[in-house]
Amino acid sequence: MDFKINYKNKIFNLQNQNFDKLALELYRFQSIENPLYNEYQKLLGIDYTKVTDISAIPYLPVGFFKTHKVLCKNCTDDMFFESSGTTGMQKSRHYIPDQDLYKLSINNGFKSFFGNSEEYVFVFLLPVYLENKFSSLLFMTNELTERSKYRQASFYLDNYEKLFFHLQTLVNKGEKIFLFGLTRALVDFFSQYKLDLKDAIIMETGGMKGQETELTRNELHEIIKKGSGVNCVCSEYGMTELLSQAYSLSNGIFKTVPWMKVTCRDIYDPLMSLQSGESGCLNIIDLANIFSCAFIATDDTGKTFNDGSFEVTGRLDNSELRGCNLMAV
Repeated sequence: MDFKINYKNKIFNLQNQNFDKLALELYRFQSIENPLYNEYQKLLGIDYTKVTDISAIPYLPVGFFKTHKVLCKNCTDDMFFESSGTTGMQKSRHYIPDQDLYKLSINNGFKSFFGNSEEYVFVFLLPVYLENKFSSLLFMTNELTERSKYRQASFYLDNYEKLFFHLQTLVNKGEKIFLFGLTRALVDFFSQYKLDLKDAIIMETGGMKGQETELTRNELHEIIKKGSGVNCVCSEYGMTELLSQAYSLSNGIFKTVPWMKVTCRDIYDPLMSLQSGESGCLNIIDLANIFSCAFIATDDTGKTFNDGSFEVTGRLDNSELRGCNLMAV
């Protein structure tokens, strides 16, 4: 536990030149202390003691969070986050032995992009997530609200008329508004209602699955901008299996917090790394994942850029998933 406490103190005061050093330090720790990650590397024939560069660190396929307990030894499992999904769908579960760790990641990450959360009135349009009491996103929204000087969350499911009048009241009062919503809900709302929110921050958090017509990010952002008057729409990238978020301030290009790094791998050869600008699957190092696994091979497709930013273009289909996750077979 001493390692975990000391490590937590390091990552949120991270200097760029120390990222690789801390990543290798955490990799060696998790290679020993995480039974699943240890066994996974043995099946790949990887000797963690011989890994001296982060480019050689193996990434755990994100699907393991659905089928196994991804947790280091001597860590409690009484609290966890669980992904959303329809009835009967297998859900990912991420065990959280230390809530304060996630709070630190939330607050430090938000501050680095948007300033102090205490300055904002938060309004949330999250119809699906409000029904999932184990949602990491819901935990995040509650934490941001707790830090706000207003301290009262405004959560909405589908009562768009009530949301409209609430936002209009905040505009009339000159409040600093932060509207955070599921993408499809924001699109539905601003297709029906028009507001002057040009001074607000509007952030979408994905979620166009299940719609009859799939829209591109640019198309859905145009609908939101037309209905709200904002010049740009922000985006949040996160998942149940991570304790850190990446943000896009415009154009769908995401930037990470200092303790997070995104790389790209080949879709059909998961051990092959890709160069900047090449399309493939996204791998993520999240140094805040101290108690689970910090090295995640996601099912998201996209590309990375030389400045460390990245773009998400979609998700793998079933045939691609089989190729991408051959390591897990």
